[in-house]
Amino acid sequence: MTSAQILGGKTAVVTGASSGIGRAIAEKLGSAGAHVYLAGRTPDAMEASKARIEDNSGKATPVVANVRDVAQVMDLVDRAANETGRLDIKVNNAGVSHPSPITEADPEGWREMLETNILGLLAGCQAAVRAMRRTGTQGHIVNISSVAATLPDSGVYGATKHAVNCISNTLRAELEGDPIRVVIIMPGAIATNFGRNFDPAVVAPFVGASGVEVEIKRGERLPDAVFEKMPDALRKSLGSPDDVASAVLYAVTQPIDVNVAQIIVRPPRQLAI
Repeated sequence: MTSAQILGGKTAVVTGASSGIGRAIAEKLGSAGAHVYLAGRTPDAMEASKARIEDNSGKATPVVANVRDVAQVMDLVDRAANETGRLDIKVNNAGVSHPSPITEADPEGWREMLETNILGLLAGCQAAVRAMRRTGTQGHIVNISSVAATLPDSGVYGATKHAVNCISNTLRAELEGDPIRVVIIMPGAIATNFGRNFDPAVVAPFVGASGVEVEIKRGERLPDAVFEKMPDALRKSLGSPDDVASAVLYAVTQPIDVNVAQIIVRPPRQLAI
């Protein structure tokens, strides 16, 4: 088996796969031979990823789903396991940030973060364990956290990532008798649409540096060209989604008796996120 086929015959499910880190992870796993179920809310973007995966001899199934709905998460995992007869990798990547001060924030932003970053991840973990046990698969559950989880004052978003780490460590202890490994990946500042809910004034310098003319509107995605054309100087402060995807691939290709518990992936210069 070549390195490009290292995940040949395996099934992976990746949430938040429409863009950024999730898309990079899905394409990395697919290019390594896995049948990837890409879950997200933007079908056109996932179809484009499917085409890229298939161009690299991989296999992909896009699924429109919202991780805030527990039933949709369960159905997604069950579908992948039932259609392929196994589940080897579950990547709980979908996440959102509303960085407003607590004293001024809209509580609906809190609700979205709690339901996406915590509830959706919990449902994904539980569904994955059940599917792996049912199909007798040795598997990896990868939870995308954040370096914000290492800080004591990283706001409500950071609190959700502290929860991700606590959930992951608890689940790892629960699964010591199973051939299922739980991995925490903590990215630093990565060049993605993660900052779409930030104040446009914060995002503007990065967009301006790319040379791409686009109107910045809070809550709206920036075109891929903004990230593709960022100057090399900014790469010291903003990492690439592919860096995180490579960390995921490393973790899930280790022998099942090796537990890669957590990996921090960040650029050389640290930005507050």
